[in-house]
Amino acid sequence: MTPALEAVGLGRRYRGGWALRDCEFAVPAGRICGVVGPNGAGKSTLLALAARQLSTTEGELRVFGESAGTPEQRSRVAYVAQDKPLYPGLTVTETLRMGRELNPVWDQEAAQRIVDQGELRPKARVGSLSGGQRTRVCLALALAKLPDLLLLDEPMADLDPLARNQLMGTLMSVAAERGTTIVISSHILPELDGVIDHLLLVQRGGIRLAGELDEVLDGHQLLTGPAGATGLPADLVVEQRVGGRRATALVRTGEPLGGPWESERPNLEDLLLGYLRAPAGPADPRPGGTPATDEHRNDEAAA
Repeated sequence: MTPALEAVGLGRRYRGGWALRDCEFAVPAGRICGVVGPNGAGKSTLLALAARQLSTTEGELRVFGESAGTPEQRSRVAYVAQDKPLYPGLTVTETLRMGRELNPVWDQEAAQRIVDQGELRPKARVGSLSGGQRTRVCLALALAKLPDLLLLDEPMADLDPLARNQLMGTLMSVAAERGTTIVISSHILPELDGVIDHLLLVQRGGIRLAGELDEVLDGHQLLTGPAGATGLPADLVVEQRVGGRRATALVRTGEPLGGPWESERPNLEDLLLGYLRAPAGPADPRPGGTPATDEHRNDEAAA
């Protein structure tokens, strides 16, 4: 099956340097993919490239096998940018009407349901809405388009816990019922746990981890042992810390190492924090891993 999103030698350069470079990964169709990484890592650039809001400097980013943004392809993709751009002078009703008139496929009932969940006044001007309310309108526009690929850049950052729960449930239902591929970036790691089944870790402009979430987790061990414990192969250690009398380490192996170490499978938060606390470490060796080198600097602000 053709991947929903596939990068081959992908790079994007701004005036200040490379935002992304030498990126290689494939997101299978029908997955819910979490894109995670520190601020300035290149996540927003990656999603904007997938939405054809930016062009590549080198390499390709294919969407359903196509490297160019054709009209047919654009109709299959919906994108909610981090700044949630909307026309402030339009009302909520007028905004939904615009979406209906501009898109050849439109589910008015789905759009209205998302807006109604937030108890938005139909005649309220978009410019008068709170950040969370504008997010709800953007998601209504995106989901009513019935896309095959839904790109979401930090969509839940300004929502309250109830709204996050409602909208995350809606996204999971859409993925299950329609087979929509969802690529979502987020700084809120617990928000992704139990939701995503594919992972991209973006770090210093490169892809540090990429793959099916269960396979990535199965390929690591979280170790605990006495503070003076030794014997860990340096090339396998992602991160090692000592706190009081105990030491912990995240290592790239699916097998317990024995000795003074107790092993367990890490959860998503253990895995990501281990990599994020060790930005200079080696990349994961599985397909799609890309070393994060000093030249992989991000300059997203220049966009």
